[in-house]
Amino acid sequence: FSGVLSEEVLWVLLELQETLATTTAWAPRAGREVTLSDVCYAPLNPTRPGVGDCCVTSVTQYFQNNRTHLAMTATQTHGKRNGTADWRDHLIYCV
Repeated sequence: FSGVLSEEVLWVLLELQETLATTTAWAPRAGREVTLSDVCYAPLNPTRPGVGDCCVTSVTQYFQNNRTHLAMTATQTHGKRNGTADWRDHLIYCV
């Protein structure tokens, strides 16, 4: 895994998404600050969406946009061989 599917890029993407989720902007017509929740697509909660309801299409969604999930590892045994499964294995399994 390299290029756009490197671990470093995934960490930066998560950081960018967290920044965007907390960004606000002044909307003169509305006379108030607006957030991602005001403009996002939230099909499961369209009337009063929170940031967690916004539909996000990103490779980091395979880890629920969660740093802890991206960092997780697990011991895996295949026959007599032991190994460690990490984010790469999770991504391959999901895709």
